[in-house]
Amino acid sequence: MNRREFVRTAGGTAGAAAALSATGSAAAQEGGGEGGETVPDYGGFLDPVGNFNGTTVDATGQDTATVEVGVQANGGAFGFGPPAIHVDNGATVQFEWTGNGGGHNVVSAPDGPLDSGSAVSSAGVNYEHTFEEDGIYTYVCVPHEGLGMKGAVVVGEEYPTQTIGGGGPVEVDPHYAGVPIQPHFVGFGAGLAVIIPLIFTFFQLKYGESPHTSGGNN
Repeated sequence: MNRREFVRTAGGTAGAAAALSATGSAAAQEGGGEGGETVPDYGGFLDPVGNFNGTTVDATGQDTATVEVGVQANGGAFGFGPPAIHVDNGATVQFEWTGNGGGHNVVSAPDGPLDSGSAVSSAGVNYEHTFEEDGIYTYVCVPHEGLGMKGAVVVGEEYPTQTIGGGGPVEVDPHYAGVPIQPHFVGFGAGLAVIIPLIFTFFQLKYGESPHTSGGNN
């Protein structure tokens, strides 16, 4: 094998590595799941709520569910726990005060059936409501609304929804995505660049070939 053959082989191998890298990167960035998860659509109402992480607690199948009033959130005992809950039509939600965070109340916002009256601070179930129509019922603690003390009750099966996580590009770990090519392929190509000249030198020493002797004279 002469030098030109080695150079040609090296170039082809490096090109293949680069192509493989680009293909792997494109596949990782373009792949996306179809469908997604359908969740209640709160219209951004719960976005400023410190203890809302996007999860709606499933309390369906129960006649009664409990929401604590005055749990730790929003910089103090200024949260509802859970901030979002799903119950069956006809279920009763009991609002149980923790006794922390001063006076709280439960009032529908912007409008709705919930109204516990004036703020109270005593611990215990100070208010409850039975929901008889499907939908999403949002509410606040009036004294602490500005801090993000908000909540929502999802009732029944007919309510606004949105789909998240479906289709489109997916988030890819940078280690596998590569920008613009993946690091492990770069390392592979660099290794070839070092190894190929060593192999060429070995053949020269072992067989006495030179770029001008192998393959005959021109």
